[in-house]
Amino acid sequence: MSDTTLSLSGAPAAPAVIDPNRASATTWIAVLAAMIGSFMAILNIQITNASLLNIEGGIGTGVDNGSWISTSYLIGEIVVIPLTDYLSRVFSFRRYMLASAAFFAIFSVACAFARDLPTMIVLRGLQGFAGGVLIPMAFTLVLTKLPKPQQPVGLAIFALSVTFAPAIGPTIGGYLTENYGWQTIFYVNVVPTIVMLTALYATLERKPMQLGLLREGDWAGIVTMAIGLSALQTVLEEGNKDDWFSSPFIVRLALIALVSLSVFIWIELTVEKPLIRLRLLKGRNFGFGTIAMTTLGFALFGSVYILPQYLGQAQGYNSEQIGSVLAWTGLPQLILIPLVPKLMQRFDTRYIAFTGLMVFAYSCFMNTAMSPDYSGDQLWIPNIVRAIGQAMVLTPLTSVTTGDIAPQDVAAASGISNMFRNLGGAIGTAVLATVITKREQFHSNIIGQSVNLGREEVRNRIAEMTNYFMAHGVADPASAHQQAIVSLGKAVKRQALVMGFSDTFAVIGFVLVLAAIAVLLTRKVKPGGGGGAH
Repeated sequence: MSDTTLSLSGAPAAPAVIDPNRASATTWIAVLAAMIGSFMAILNIQITNASLLNIEGGIGTGVDNGSWISTSYLIGEIVVIPLTDYLSRVFSFRRYMLASAAFFAIFSVACAFARDLPTMIVLRGLQGFAGGVLIPMAFTLVLTKLPKPQQPVGLAIFALSVTFAPAIGPTIGGYLTENYGWQTIFYVNVVPTIVMLTALYATLERKPMQLGLLREGDWAGIVTMAIGLSALQTVLEEGNKDDWFSSPFIVRLALIALVSLSVFIWIELTVEKPLIRLRLLKGRNFGFGTIAMTTLGFALFGSVYILPQYLGQAQGYNSEQIGSVLAWTGLPQLILIPLVPKLMQRFDTRYIAFTGLMVFAYSCFMNTAMSPDYSGDQLWIPNIVRAIGQAMVLTPLTSVTTGDIAPQDVAAASGISNMFRNLGGAIGTAVLATVITKREQFHSNIIGQSVNLGREEVRNRIAEMTNYFMAHGVADPASAHQQAIVSLGKAVKRQALVMGFSDTFAVIGFVLVLAAIAVLLTRKVKPGGGGGAH
């Protein structure tokens, strides 16, 4: 049938005009559905954080081993993200995304039925391997299907998934765990996944598979990358607990990671069809933008790791209380992020990202003088400031980073950018956990030197506490004296712990300043988004 129809007068009507600067409703449905997947995949990195103690009890494992519940998911995710571009060409973008979304929900539900740690580790790893695909694919859809003028809107929605999901994850996980049991945090993925699958099935373009690409695959690169990243992620997650390189296990894994990743980089720079096009990092904007994205990942995931730890260890909060405090980092972003595309039309994108990073850094520096009384109420204003900074960062930073990327390279760039952001998060979590441990020991030693029986005020304090315990049911003066000394020791330990956490916020703030400097080293990009649309 012809595109030209007859008007009422009998004359041919003008063909419908398609605005090249506006995406169709079908395209927007596909983009929004993909964002659901990206949001759920990132949410599941953090949703277990506030509920680890409950999960550990449910599957009968110790506190030391519970971290593997998060580690295995991250390993699966960080390995598959760089593979996504290649596998989406082999199996077709549509088939690969639909299959990954379905398996993500299946493995998520299966986690709720795990009854021991090994089973949970395997299922969480598979869940991460399926879910990790959804993050770069959502990013790729924005930059390949939306016209340039509408890309900032798409990037703003993507930013919601990347920054809002980690902030709200512990809130959702804590509420569900406290009220309905830890298993429910794995059921929460089912309904959004069904909505996403239905929308993507109806809107994504059908294309044939290219199984012949399997023969051309960079299999040496795939194997060395998978081994190297898995080993590195394990070193980062387990290093602090095992006292880093004093552990033979950590030393062996570190050597495996070093050798595997060195060989991987050499392969990628020498083969004709590399798995990851590392040469894209030679581009000024993509290179400096990726540095900023990596350090942003350090701060995003690091701060979401630190706050629940602080509130749980130093303030004795339960998972639901922790979630309610962190909600004030996430909820304001729902209002602020949609406004960022308007700012990008009026101001230099680099300066918006720079301002956001500096505001984020300032919110961290606000937490560098914490005391034992510094809890949820005192964290409210810094969390609001952090929300403002985070809302201003990711959309313009992504636009700057992809500003010099050709359309045919967008999928490859997406894998690199998202992999480095997640890797930055893994490094951040490991570094900050170590900083807490080492700085707590440092402050404990410093305070301990001042708190000794040679000082009159210390003796007076112990005497006051002894009298307190005797007045509250301890009849034996010697027992009351002993309890007073133990209580004073706990006070010193708590003060040292709080000061250790304060130091971690200073580290995060410093890292964000470095990210802001990296943004200033990029070139100005044209208004309207990053890589071009097809």
